[in-house]
Amino acid sequence: MHGGIIGDIVGSIYEDRNMKTKDFPFWSDKCHFTDDTVLTIATADCIMNRGKFENYYYSYATEYPHCGYGTGFMKWLFTKKYRNKFIPYGSYGNGSAMRVSPTGWTYNSIDDVKQMSKISAKCTHNSVEGIRGAQAIACSVFLAKMNAEKKTIKQFVENEFYYDFSLPISVVKKNYRWNATCQNTVPQAILSFLESKDFEDSIRNAISFGGDSDTIACMAGSISEAYYGIPLDIQMKALEYLPVKFQKVLNRFAYTFNVK
Repeated sequence: MHGGIIGDIVGSIYEDRNMKTKDFPFWSDKCHFTDDTVLTIATADCIMNRGKFENYYYSYATEYPHCGYGTGFMKWLFTKKYRNKFIPYGSYGNGSAMRVSPTGWTYNSIDDVKQMSKISAKCTHNSVEGIRGAQAIACSVFLAKMNAEKKTIKQFVENEFYYDFSLPISVVKKNYRWNATCQNTVPQAILSFLESKDFEDSIRNAISFGGDSDTIACMAGSISEAYYGIPLDIQMKALEYLPVKFQKVLNRFAYTFNVK
């Protein structure tokens, strides 16, 4: 979860000035958290309080309204505001996958992870691709925390969710363009992890695709945290960008679920 937030913060300044290289400053004074972080924190807070995801997503997004939410999600928020009910909007955008990583840490069976990640997605992204993307990231986090080898994670995601990892990053990113769908960002995020040598390298891989940089890096960072852990200096630096409320949720979640 912390890894996803780091990916979001580092990638935040590259979404509008895409990189096709791994050679870039990791931190900048212009870095900031985005909707990826807000809704990841909301997911964790919801799980710890056994709430309903839609209530927590609504509460956090309205408290932090200027963080780059998608058009469909904003309409969802205003539908609730004016009609007093939540109406899923069938999205297959990567919003379902960017926020899902806490579910991978919470449960002790992959079936439970799949079920809970589906529930977290459906309140907004009630589409096949929106649910598949969320489940693929959550299951990858779960397998990584269980010390599965990369080849095991790769094979599971290929067999279960039908994503294709046959081409290396160097080939895929040549023709890759900005995209915010699950089907065109989730496999790139997982591939960024699979080809990485450590946590920071996975974030650099993700941003080097030159696409929806904060979200691809968020998803890659979520898996990489579970697999590698996070260097302490990177953890501490990221906290400088977060409000105290977020830090408290992070600390409580890490303590409750033994996050690395």
